[in-house]
Amino acid sequence: STADGAVWSWGGGIYGRLGHGDRQSQMLPKKIEAFLARRVVAVSAGSVHSLAFTATGAVFAWGQGETGCLGHGEDLSNQLLPK
Repeated sequence: STADGAVWSWGGGIYGRLGHGDRQSQMLPKKIEAFLARRVVAVSAGSVHSLAFTATGAVFAWGQGETGCLGHGEDLSNQLLPK
């Protein structure tokens, strides 16, 4: 994340791992709009999923959910947007 709490992503969009609501690849950094009203203080990116931690203590995950790596309980679906 940046000093103002924004999160940017780019690269391959498979599984929705970029957090833009689609599976499109991004050749240039693009701000993740789901975090516009939140201040993200930490991000961890895996090969097919990512996690973000906000200043209020909320945790968001997105990308491939098939193996439960997003922490969404019984919901093993891929998440195209941070949830």
